Amino acid sequence: MSSRKHSYKALVFDLDGTLIDSAPDIAAAVNKVLERRGWATQSVAFVEKFIGFGPRRLLLDMFVALGLPSDDATVDEAVKEYLDNYNREPAERTLFYPHVREDLEALHGAGVRLGICTNKPHELSLKVLEILGVAPLFEVVVGADAAPACKPHPSHLLAVAERMGINGDAWAYVGDTAVDQATATAARVPFYAVSWGCGGKVAVESEWRLDRLIDLAANPRSVQAR
Repeated sequence: MSSRKHSYKALVFDLDGTLIDSAPDIAAAVNKVLERRGWATQSVAFVEKFIGFGPRRLLLDMFVALGLPSDDATVDEAVKEYLDNYNREPAERTLFYPHVREDLEALHGAGVRLGICTNKPHELSLKVLEILGVAPLFEVVVGADAAPACKPHPSHLLAVAERMGINGDAWAYVGDTAVDQATATAARVPFYAVSWGCGGKVAVESEWRLDRLIDLAANPRSVQAR
């Protein structure tokens, strides 16, 4: 574990691909949509390529890639069905990435304030966090439909900061996609890419890549030993 020169009073995280591997549950909900229409179901790895911009873009981009009907009416109906499917089984197959849960608990215990900025629907995000048992760790969660505009628009991330009251403090955003990076850049906020999920594909200097979330604590070794 390396110690870093940067430490923060608050951290805001993306959710899917950064804290949790939710792709299996997302793929299951998508495949029910495809199966009901007589279309071929897809692998988790394929579905995962389209995660990051929210449910409508997920299905629209996937339908286009597969050569399926992608008119507004078809996509709108599919999105509603997908969300119904996902809400029925929001975290049956979802897991934390290694060390994430314990690092979040250690950061929270060390007094670092935590928030979430995600393109997952707001109520669904809250439900997943509750099921996984980490909802109390986060002061503020803002899903895509609870923001003025969703990522990569900076107002989404800045809405989290405003609701947490951290605009004047030292804080950073942590994510795993180019969408997250673009959001932080537009909001003029330091950005760290995790090394798991899709994070390895995000172009950042080594100083801005995380192997452990706890590395952003002021003294990661002492916090880890708590």
